[in-house]
Amino acid sequence: MRSVIFDLDGTLADTSGDLLAAANACFRQMGHGDVLGPPDAGIALRGGKMMLRTGLARLGRSDEAEVERWYQPLLEAYGAALDQHTFLYDGAMEAVETLKSHGFAVGICTNKPEGLAEALMTSLGARGAFGALIGADTLPVRKPDPAPLVETVRRLNGDPKRTCLVGDSDTDRNTAAAAGVPSILVTFGPSGEDMAALAPEGLLHDYSDLPALAAQLVP
Repeated sequence: MRSVIFDLDGTLADTSGDLLAAANACFRQMGHGDVLGPPDAGIALRGGKMMLRTGLARLGRSDEAEVERWYQPLLEAYGAALDQHTFLYDGAMEAVETLKSHGFAVGICTNKPEGLAEALMTSLGARGAFGALIGADTLPVRKPDPAPLVETVRRLNGDPKRTCLVGDSDTDRNTAAAAGVPSILVTFGPSGEDMAALAPEGLLHDYSDLPALAAQLVP
């Protein structure tokens, strides 16, 4: 069976607003104000530790031990309010349903912790559309190691060589390359203008184009 595997943050949904809010909650606990803002959306979609590193550097506190110390509080703050500003991208779920009607299995492979990813997708009313979900902590390794992508396909009873990964970053590009399958990178996220330079097999400007693009790239 053919499959299409999706990244979550910045690919299926813009989660940057809630991620930034969680990071700023930590900075306020440290005794500072909001250190990150809307222009940092691209940083937010690279994960909690990247937000902490960036914010701490702005405060003159570039210390990896501090990043590790505050990572769990950040996850807790995010888990308490992960759907206040998040929204699915236009056409994303319509494209998912069209893919399924064309015989593709669909799954999610994300570097968000599995429990948070499950909670978010359930809150958005979209979890049931996907046959499998692998998070950052589902396996001992995470993207760009190809194992999470391969395991997502396996749980869909799909063929690991007849799939593609839809994402929004060099991590997704490298994951797909390591697995020997095509990548499709979205151009409508915060870092969309940078995607062409990563030379993916496909660029996605609008979700309505995804079914045809997936059919072209996945034999």
